Amino acid sequence: MITAIALSAAALCVQPSVHDGDSIRCGTERIRLSNIDAPELAGSSRCSARSRQRLAKSRNKPWCDAAKAIAAREALRAFLSRGPVRIERQGKDAYGRTLARVTVNGKDAGAHLITLGLARKWR
Repeated sequence: MITAIALSAAALCVQPSVHDGDSIRCGTERIRLSNIDAPELAGSSRCSARSRQRLAKSRNKPWCDAAKAIAAREALRAFLSRGPVRIERQGKDAYGRTLARVTVNGKDAGAHLITLGLARKWR
């Protein structure tokens, strides 16, 4: 089964799978929403005491709120179910994931989560 149709740097994702509030999979491709940061799910290594200390002065401090993380994941899942999911690739992150703007019917998934208070603008 074909899960993505390449359109140069853009693609349609036929069956997106939501991992958390700011990352999805399209087939085997791991995609990180480029314009937001969502809370970490319970058990995230970013929320360990050691990571919190290491990242205390970082530009990207961990956001450790398990309840909001679950709400963000579910809100993203619901949003992506509203229509065709378009992936606009912008590069790769340090973990090898595709950084992309994700939209449904022309509406930005990240902006939607920010409006709901379930994500914040990426710094």
